[in-house]
Amino acid sequence: MVLPVYVYGMSVLRKVAIEINRDHEGLDELIANMYETMFASEGVGLAAPQIGQSIRLIVINASRMEVDEEPDLKDFRRTLINPVIIEEWGDIWSFSEGCLSIPNIREEVPRPSNIKVEYYDENWNLKVEELGGVKARIIQHEYDHLEGILFTDKINPLRKKLIAPRLRAISKGKAECDYRIIYPKR
Repeated sequence: MVLPVYVYGMSVLRKVAIEINRDHEGLDELIANMYETMFASEGVGLAAPQIGQSIRLIVINASRMEVDEEPDLKDFRRTLINPVIIEEWGDIWSFSEGCLSIPNIREEVPRPSNIKVEYYDENWNLKVEELGGVKARIIQHEYDHLEGILFTDKINPLRKKLIAPRLRAISKGKAECDYRIIYPKR
């Protein structure tokens, strides 16, 4: 089932998400719904707070984002339960990021180039991975959602000031996109 995406201004996007356990009710269905929602919204990643659930769950499928520098993105699919970024390192590089919860806004976001992340997959197998480049960036972006952080929090202060009217418009229900969204109640 395709779920609505919560947008800028919704309080759930600013909460630190809680860990879940193996017997989290409806987890398999939730994961399937998150993948379906991500595909329908043409995203490459989705964190549970973006669908109104403040739990530590992320789904990723970067196949639609394949770029020349990283052709293996077409096979980059992950379900991350209770992820922890253990370490970030490498050059800080900027990349144009967007977000389903902030429709129609893209900005250059600086992030370290490499990460080490620990998580459980959908079968509750513990995984530890070191990733770099766009793969690391996708996880960093989605992980931020679990910490109550949006990509707009990390951009240049002048750029943030320039997009502030657009962010306010989104929070007031003035955003057009091709997927279902939920706005803050006024």
